[in-house]
Amino acid sequence: MQIAQKTVKDTPSDKFYDVFISLLAGAQGLVEINTRLRANVALQRAFGRSRCAEQSVVQDTLNACSSHNVKQMQQALDQIYRQHSQGFAHDYQKDSQLLDVDMSGLPCGPKAAFATKGYFAKQRNRRGRQLGRVVASRYGEIVVDRLFDGKTQLTRALQPLILAAEETLQLDEQKRSRCIVRVDAAGGSLQVVNWWLSRGYLVHCKDYSGKQAKRLVKTVLQWYSDPSQPERAFGWVSEPTDAYVRPLKRIAVRCRQANGDFAYGVLISALSVQHVLALTGRPLHLSQDQAAVLLAYVRFYDQRGGIETSFKGEKQGLGIGKRSKKRFEAQ
Repeated sequence: MQIAQKTVKDTPSDKFYDVFISLLAGAQGLVEINTRLRANVALQRAFGRSRCAEQSVVQDTLNACSSHNVKQMQQALDQIYRQHSQGFAHDYQKDSQLLDVDMSGLPCGPKAAFATKGYFAKQRNRRGRQLGRVVASRYGEIVVDRLFDGKTQLTRALQPLILAAEETLQLDEQKRSRCIVRVDAAGGSLQVVNWWLSRGYLVHCKDYSGKQAKRLVKTVLQWYSDPSQPERAFGWVSEPTDAYVRPLKRIAVRCRQANGDFAYGVLISALSVQHVLALTGRPLHLSQDQAAVLLAYVRFYDQRGGIETSFKGEKQGLGIGKRSKKRFEAQ
């Protein structure tokens, strides 16, 4: 990266390296560079550094970054990912690539750039930004991270996230046809699902509209109980999927709540019966067993918890929810 800042004792790259080492050493804020790295000569030597920049100088370097520098960093990370990841080396002829997409809130001060009111778990009226992520779930690898303002929801962020993942993974039309995109209800609108389908992806998500879900469950002809969760049941939606650009399967799911009422949802899937059975490790001879097939579709959606675990792990382990910069590019 070519940052518009002169070098006195440490280059901008050296200072970025100091940030990286400090994060690995458990720094919850950049101010801790002085205590966790600068005061620890042995740690500096272990990472090949003969000295450490002062934390205020490191802060100045981050604040000097521009949107062009952010783009340079993204290009560098793409190159590193392609050289060393399992996700980029995935054999699309042998098996499908599985991409999970989600967002997580990063609260920050109200004076920070693009800090707007949005959804932050258990923090009403809080301001912050949103971190969007694409994960190659078979390998537990983060393919793409992108920062958005606090009010951006997954529906709006999905297209830039998927397009960025396409660039990182260098997905052509043939590879996209072997990619499964799995996302929660926030990304299950008709417009977004049709955009995915038109680009050739295999979609497995939850319908965005709660009102539509309540209407569609009325078309279910037979319900099957979940053997491991008796309060949950599922069945095929019999209404045709004419609004979508490609044929899909829709599964209605109902769960009994504590007050005795049912909560409803509808899963949308472009996966074939044989494909979803293979993905969930079920024998293919169960393709004629409707209860087993429905359970496979529901269980495959349940398995998307890996991306949520990645957010939780970084917030607890690396403290990404506690470090914030006022400048958007610096963040």
